[in-house]
Amino acid sequence: MPRPPGKKPAVTIREFFANAPARLKLELISGEESLEENHIDSDRIQKLGLALAGYAHYIHKGRLQIMGQSETSYLNQLSPERRTKAVENLDLQKICCVLVTKGLEVPEELSVVVRNARIPLLRTDAVSSVAIAEVSGFLQRVLAPSITVHGVLLGMYGVGVLLLGESGIGKSECALDLVTRGYRLISDDSVIIKRIGELLEGSSPPLTADHLEIRGLGILNIRDLFGVSATGTAKVIDLCIELKRWDEVVDVDRLGLETAEEEIFGIDVPKYVLPVSSGRNLTTLVETAVRIHLLKAAGHDGARKLIERHSRAVGGQGDEN
Repeated sequence: MPRPPGKKPAVTIREFFANAPARLKLELISGEESLEENHIDSDRIQKLGLALAGYAHYIHKGRLQIMGQSETSYLNQLSPERRTKAVENLDLQKICCVLVTKGLEVPEELSVVVRNARIPLLRTDAVSSVAIAEVSGFLQRVLAPSITVHGVLLGMYGVGVLLLGESGIGKSECALDLVTRGYRLISDDSVIIKRIGELLEGSSPPLTADHLEIRGLGILNIRDLFGVSATGTAKVIDLCIELKRWDEVVDVDRLGLETAEEEIFGIDVPKYVLPVSSGRNLTTLVETAVRIHLLKAAGHDGARKLIERHSRAVGGQGDEN
């Protein structure tokens, strides 16, 4: 479910165990009764080495704890008494889950302590470096703050294009026309936007995925109508295009020298504002806006080059290509 930016997201260990990357092949060793009550609320991973060595205050609550080859080797070189003491000195109240990597055997002392403390104990065959990378990537997406905006998200030329505008202005009709031209529909009406690092990823609510609402035709299943290539599951948002009624546009950009921006989650996304009126082909305008965006990203700005040519002509320097 999308979450407001101010609320810290969390995932239960049960959700993590059920949805973690298949490559990890997670195995539940113990703690099934506490899978629902324990939560992960950070995408950062910790290794238990320092804590086992006596620095238990380094444990951060809400982080997955890794037990790898180095941690296991350290415990195995201790005497049974010191091994028990090292494990019991852990700040168990802060530990939500322990993941043993490389398919290692869990030291009996650790197994007993976490079982008594109702801490889920998981295991994977993956080495620690792979497990950390996979888990971090998974948690970054699951725990990313999210909002839901009214709009339409499309994939065009590899660019994620978010169409904005008031209800009834023609966003869905424009999207349908673009789909017939070979572009992909990601989401119609409601777009879930997550901030993952410095990227904004948009997707559709599961209930409305692959569907588009057109007044007069009703709700259309785009996948059934145009095939699997006409839809997508998620897309990084690179460009916003806002459709506005002509009489609501205060200042129409005639030269195209300035690019507006839409701020989402503190990230500025390039934006074009297209006035809507009878006779304007919105589909062609949106497609052209995306092409202009790609050209500018590649260092080609047609409007600015024209102004420079004009300046040279006025200054008597002649026309240079």
